[in-house]
Amino acid sequence: MDNFWKDPYVESAAYYSVVILSIVVFLAIFELVTKYKNWEEIQKGNLAVAMATGGKIFGLANIFKYSIEHNDNLFTMLGWGIYGFVLLLISYFIFEFLTPKFRIDNEIEKDNRAVGLISLIISVGMSFVIGAGIG
Repeated sequence: MDNFWKDPYVESAAYYSVVILSIVVFLAIFELVTKYKNWEEIQKGNLAVAMATGGKIFGLANIFKYSIEHNDNLFTMLGWGIYGFVLLLISYFIFEFLTPKFRIDNEIEKDNRAVGLISLIISVGMSFVIGAGIG
C-alpha cells in the first residue's frame, strides 16, 4: 500500500486534487472580502472582475507550483500554499490601502479595466515573490 502513494500518477493526482480544492476555497474567501460577487459580475461581462479574478487564480496556482516543487509531501505543500494565500490576501489589502483616492472594489465592480488589470498584475507579480520565498 505504501508503494501506491509513491506512484507518480497517484502523487500527481493527489497534488492536483488538493490544489483544485484549495483554489476553490481561497476564491470563496476572496469573494467574502470583496464587495462584488465575482461569478455574477463575470457572467454579466465585467472584464475588470474577470481580470482581477483571473489574476488571483493564476497567483494561487503559481504559489502552489512553487510549493509542490520545494516540498516532498502533500501536507507540507498544503501548509506553504495556505501561507502563500495569506500573503497574497495581505497584498490585496495593501493595494486597497495604497489607493486612498478610490476604492478598488468599487472601481472593479464598475468595470474599470485599468484597475482590474493592475489587480491582475499585482496578484501575478506577488505570487512570484511569494513563491520564491517558499521553502
